[in-house]
Parts: sequence; C-alpha cells; structure tokens
Amino acid sequence: MEGSKAIQHEIGGVQNDALRFGLHGVKSDLVGSHPLQSAYESAKKTQEEMKRKVLANTYGTSFPLKMDLDRQILSRFQRPLLPSSMLGLEAMTGTLDEFGFEDYLNDPRESESVRPLDLHHSMEVRLGLSKGPVCPSFM
Repeated sequence: MEGSKAIQHEIGGVQNDALRFGLHGVKSDLVGSHPLQSAYESAKKTQEEMKRKVLANTYGTSFPLKMDLDRQILSRFQRPLLPSSMLGLEAMTGTLDEFGFEDYLNDPRESESVRPLDLHHSMEVRLGLSKGPVCPSFM
C-alpha cells in the first residue's frame, strides 16, 4: 500500500463534514458578545484581582500562588469522554453559591435539540484518529 486511505474531512482549515459536525454558522463569527456580558466579565476579572491582592496582603504572597496551582489541577480533572461537572473547581472558586440560568431553565446539554453523544467518535478524536469536536453541540 502506498499510503493511508483516510478521507480528509478538512479542506482549507475548515471542517466540511456537515453530517457529522452540523452546518457552519457565520453569525457567530460576525457578531461579538453583548456589551453587558463584556462588562460583567471585566467586572468579574477586576473583582478576582482585588481578592488576590487582599489574600496576598493577609496571608502572604505564596497563598494566591498555591490557589492558582490548585485551580490548574482541578480544572484539568475531567471524566474521559463525558462532560464533567468540575465540582472541585466550583467548590474552590465559590461558583457553587451562584444561581445561573441552567439552574432554573435546565442545562442546555439536556435539551431535546442536543445530539446524542457518540462515544466512539469522542475516543477517536482523543487518540488523534479523527478530527472535529469531541462532543458535538446542538443540532
């Protein structure tokens, strides 16, 4: 055999397998986030920086570094193929106390318009045998 007989799903850097990955939307490329969302994210970032400064002044400069290492470790912990809830990271950052839209409008991943999880494709992507997102999103 002269070479591998794999079918390329990517042409020019764009995934063109519409049956597997869905149709590509242009709206997400053109429209940015809502101004209120960007203001919320910048305020959240400023609040985290202030919290780090207070902790550094109170407990010493090594304490925020230890918290960063713990955050990095907990953010890497996931289940192999299924989406993880990141309970340890949520407990450390304090987001368990927040009441988000998914708490009263249901998690979007549990919607009827979500494609079922293809475990075989997810494992192929993790092993580098296939290209594309590990977990396809909405239909």
